[in-house]
Formats: sequence, structure tokens, C-alpha cells
Amino acid sequence: MEFRELSDFEWEVIKPLLPPRSRIGRPRADDRIVLNGILYVLTTGCRWMDMPLEYGSYKTAWKRLKKWQDEGEWDKILKELASIREHGTVAVDSSTVEAEKGGAGRIRWLQAQEGN
Repeated sequence: MEFRELSDFEWEVIKPLLPPRSRIGRPRADDRIVLNGILYVLTTGCRWMDMPLEYGSYKTAWKRLKKWQDEGEWDKILKELASIREHGTVAVDSSTVEAEKGGAGRIRWLQAQEGN
């Protein structure tokens, strides 16, 4: 799947759904930039540390993803986006593949054994 940044229309729909900025403490990194970074990693499947610098710190993006996930922000955003769609059905798909530690090394070892 090809990544594309949020359009101005998409951002205007999502922006009011995000939690408000804190009035005290360190200013929060720009939500739109961080959100585009999160979507980049989730769409391309790259490692967090390979996220382009134009989306800020990968640590900030990962922490924001986790925090919003724990607070139910993603559910709120998905429900709102589903309510404004013109189509009657929305599908969300995901898959998980469990990998064992050293799995890639084991595959290379097996391939080397077949070659002998």
C-alpha cells in the first residue's frame, strides 16, 4: 500500500477528535506531523527508527500511538470517519505474524545446509 499524508480535509475532521494540549509543561509536538509519521510506519511496515525525520522523532510517534491507543482515541477517530463515509460498510483488516528470536538466522542456516 502506498503512503500518502493526510489531506487538509482529513486533518480538519480528525483535529477536533484529538485530546487537547496540556496548558502546562513542555509543548506537545505538532499532532499532524506526528500523526502522519504514525500512519507512515503503519502503512509502509517500516521499523519505527526508519521513520523519515520529516515526521519528527520516531520515539514521540510510537509513544503517541501507544498513549492514544490506551486512551481509546483511535476508536473515537475510526467511528467518526466511518460516520462521514458515503459507503455503508467499513472494513478494517490486520494480521499478526509471531516471530521467534533468531528466526531469520535459522532460515539462513537451513538454506546453507540445503546447498551442501
